[in-house]
Amino acid sequence: MSRLHYETLTPLVTQDVTAVTPYIAMLMLRNVATDGWMFVDPIDPGRRSQPGCIIASPSFPGEAPDVDQNYVYNWTRDAALVALEIATGTDPVLSIGAVQHLTDWLGFAAACQTNGTGPLDRGSWRIDATARDWSDQADGPALRIVAALAALPLLDPDGRDNAGKVIGRDLDFLITAYTGSTTDLWEEKVGHSIFARSVQLRAFRALAATPYAPPHNSDIDRAIEWLQTALDQHWDAAAGLYRCLLDAGDVGDRDPAVDVILAAVVGALDPWDPRLLATAAKIRAQWADPASPVAYPVNAEDATRGIGPLVGRYPDDRYDGDTTDSQTSVGHPWALCTAAFATLYYRVAANPEQLTALAADRLAGPFFAQAGVEAEASAAQMASRLRDAGDRMLQAVLFHSDHLELSEQFDARTGYEKSVRNLTWSYAAFLAALRAR
Repeated sequence: MSRLHYETLTPLVTQDVTAVTPYIAMLMLRNVATDGWMFVDPIDPGRRSQPGCIIASPSFPGEAPDVDQNYVYNWTRDAALVALEIATGTDPVLSIGAVQHLTDWLGFAAACQTNGTGPLDRGSWRIDATARDWSDQADGPALRIVAALAALPLLDPDGRDNAGKVIGRDLDFLITAYTGSTTDLWEEKVGHSIFARSVQLRAFRALAATPYAPPHNSDIDRAIEWLQTALDQHWDAAAGLYRCLLDAGDVGDRDPAVDVILAAVVGALDPWDPRLLATAAKIRAQWADPASPVAYPVNAEDATRGIGPLVGRYPDDRYDGDTTDSQTSVGHPWALCTAAFATLYYRVAANPEQLTALAADRLAGPFFAQAGVEAEASAAQMASRLRDAGDRMLQAVLFHSDHLELSEQFDARTGYEKSVRNLTWSYAAFLAALRAR
């Protein structure tokens, strides 16, 4: 008998998504640097990682024939989302070394803030905490505040003191920046991003509610009120959806975009807002409805398996990890986008007292119908159907994964993984979905 290899195995289609939590957690933690687990810059081998650096992916140009992107950097946003999972996750694997991981992450964040090599909102940093020549993203400092506040109860006095300093610097920046424009979630366009505004609102709300006393109390209150109003401005009643980006000029076919889902599950946009659910229904339909011009063929095949659909970024997306690729076909689904949509199902299911009214709402109705929710069902039945819908999305991610290793994207036709491998954010988004479940 020949030796059994992983590549010869076929994963179970419908499996218990919660059972994989420790494995997903371990895979995520592989991308977190410590003083004993270090990374070398593949472009500049003399550069070594500092503890607390969280690389986006181990992929870099030349490693794979169809990837020309270097992801061996620390993105402020991605790192904060990983730290948030370490601080709030319930799986025992995440608790192993959690205090040290968070202490190191805050130390790396402080180095990025104070080394004077880049602006505070620089989106991406080298593994030694020096600034990369990259775009500036105002969502990063906001998410770092959220994660640092979540870490505070786990830290020793020195760690809490450092966390306070990191939070204070980011707050000083946000107080002057939240009304301005920023690059969008995908670092492609500059305007007023619904995601950036939403996570900024979450950060200000968290600061207003914490025992930690920031020095900008009145400014925080004004920021909360302003951002709440600004988020409403993204609603386009004529189109029946939230716009992901305002004041950005010609952005192409950008909506409906998954940015809106992420603004709800990562930021402060209300998951039970009928306008959000109307947008979510359009997002799902464009990639799952075979009649849609941008539908992913793999979703039709997965539907016969009882799993999916997989979700992408926005209708006009063409990025596949290779910027020299001149493809003109539809883009591809992303693991983190699919996990975020599953998280939305779980969040809505967790509020049974609103389900009956929401399911009957004109705007929210299609969202519930897509999940197989019947208007006459009980709240408990509705919640169960919504959780099942989320599970089917996560099952599709697992089915198409490389034995739980998650790349950035899945091929829209074959379902095989593509683009950069072992994307840290993919793991963090999957764990966030399981936590919401």
